[in-house]
Amino acid sequence: MPPKTNVLVSGGAGFLGSYVCERLLEEGKHVTCLDNLSTGRMCNIEHLLDTKHFSFIEGDVCSSVPSDPAREVWNLASPASPPQYQADPVGTLMANVNGTHNLLELAHAHGARFFQASTSEVYGDPEVHPQPEDYKGSVNTFGPRACYDEGKRSAETLCFIYRERYGLDVRIARIFNTYGPRMDPKDGRVVSNFIVNALDGVPLQIYGGGSQTRSFCYYSDLIDGFFRLMRLPEMPEGPINIGNPSEFTIRELAEKVLAMTGSQAAMVDAPLPEDDPMQRRPDISKAKAKLGWEPMVDLTEGLEETIAYFGRNSVRVGLD
Repeated sequence: MPPKTNVLVSGGAGFLGSYVCERLLEEGKHVTCLDNLSTGRMCNIEHLLDTKHFSFIEGDVCSSVPSDPAREVWNLASPASPPQYQADPVGTLMANVNGTHNLLELAHAHGARFFQASTSEVYGDPEVHPQPEDYKGSVNTFGPRACYDEGKRSAETLCFIYRERYGLDVRIARIFNTYGPRMDPKDGRVVSNFIVNALDGVPLQIYGGGSQTRSFCYYSDLIDGFFRLMRLPEMPEGPINIGNPSEFTIRELAEKVLAMTGSQAAMVDAPLPEDDPMQRRPDISKAKAKLGWEPMVDLTEGLEETIAYFGRNSVRVGLD
C-alpha cells in the first residue's frame, strides 16, 4: 500500500473547511485540521475526531502553523461574514496576510500544492457585471469591509509572488455567496439570518429595499469546484470564480424563505450598510472551460436542505 498523503487544512472547523476535511478523508488522505475556533465550530468536525487519519490542532495561522511535511495545504482560515470580520478587523487582515504568508512558507518548504480560498469580495462593489476573473475590482480601502476585501486581495498577491518566484503550485478559488448545512446561525450572513428569523418568527431585515442582487451557490457544488481545481494536472494561470450565476434580489430571497418555511414573519426595511455591493454574479466561463464545472443544485433544492438543517439544529448548533 502506498503511504497516505498528509494534508493541512487551515480553517478546517469552519462551514466550508469541514466539508473539505471530509472529502480529503474520503480520498484516503491523512488530514490535519488547524483552527483557532474564532469562527470555526467543533460541532462541524466532532464526527471526524475519532477517524483514524484525522487530527485537530487548535491554533492560529498567524502564530502556530505546524511544521510537519504536507503534500497539500488548504487555506480557508479567515472570518467570512461582515459581522465576523468587522468584529476584529486587524485580526481579519492579519489572518489573510500573515497567516497566508506562514502557510505559503510551509507549502514552499515541502513542495506542497497550495489552495487559497479567495472571495468575490475582491471585486468590491463591481462596475462590471457579471464579474470575470480579469476584472480588477472597485474596493474602498478605507471602508468597513476593507479588512476582508483587501486582506484577500493581498493573499492573492502573496500567492502570485510565491508562484512566480518559487514555482509554487497555487490554486485560487474566488468564492461567491455560498450556503448550506453547517452555517453558523449567528454568523450574520443573509441566508442564515433569513432562515433562522423566519423559523423563529422574527422580522427579516431588508437592507436598502432589498434590490441588491446576489448569486447563491450550494455548498456541495462549491466543494466539487474546489476539488476539480485542486485535482487539475496543470496549475491554472490565475484565480477561478466558483459560484452560481443564477442571480436573485435580496427581497426575492426573503420572500422565498418565508414561503418555504411557512413563516408569518414580517419584512422590515433597514439602511443599506456602507460599501454593501449592489450586484454580485460570477462569470464562470473559466470554471466551465478549465474544470468542466458548473453548479447543479438550484436555490429551491438547496434552501430545502438548509432550512431542514436549521430546523433540526437551530438551538443546538449555536452552542459549542
